Amino acid sequence: MKLRPLGIEGAWEITPQQHGDSRGLFLEWYRADRLAEAIGRPLHLAQSNLSVSARDVVRGIHFSDVPPGQAKYVTCVRGAVLDVVVDIRVGSPTFGQWETLRLDDVDRRAVYVAEGLGHGFCALTDDATLNYLCTTTYDPSIDRAVNPLDEELGIEWPTGTPQLSARDAAAPTLAQAREMGLLPDYETCRRQAAGLALEAPGGR
Repeated sequence: MKLRPLGIEGAWEITPQQHGDSRGLFLEWYRADRLAEAIGRPLHLAQSNLSVSARDVVRGIHFSDVPPGQAKYVTCVRGAVLDVVVDIRVGSPTFGQWETLRLDDVDRRAVYVAEGLGHGFCALTDDATLNYLCTTTYDPSIDRAVNPLDEELGIEWPTGTPQLSARDAAAPTLAQAREMGLLPDYETCRRQAAGLALEAPGGR
């Protein structure tokens, strides 16, 4: 398993080693110890989600208030998606920037998204199926979204006909969300991450 930090602090690409033969294949798609070593704290799992999307469906950009926030570990178990991580933390040196990563059932990569980052994806195939491991349970009172088609944000979605939910289509732009005070604060996110690291075995 290889873990590589992305250009946005708090986002990691995880590439598992696959072992295949005539019977099929085996891989470790999540290792708590390896991830904790990389990000500096354990991932306390509270909920697991599964989503199935038709081709051209765009979901996101979703995030939760910090605290408590919600970190995610996401992999594609069927089909393929273009996964997007957006830095929406006010005060971050990479605020407003985004990175993309193809997740599919061939390379079977995963992405780790820390609390305070925005996350979304576009389904590249029909029945694109994502599995999410989440650090908190769903709470609609703190669940937020930024419009994935925000022209100023400028995410390059690989479809000319994006299919959005009514909620995502009506979500504010990044600028509007910032003006409304909905976005996480970078320093608050960093303090929370430091506190979670202290809770880890051997933390100081």
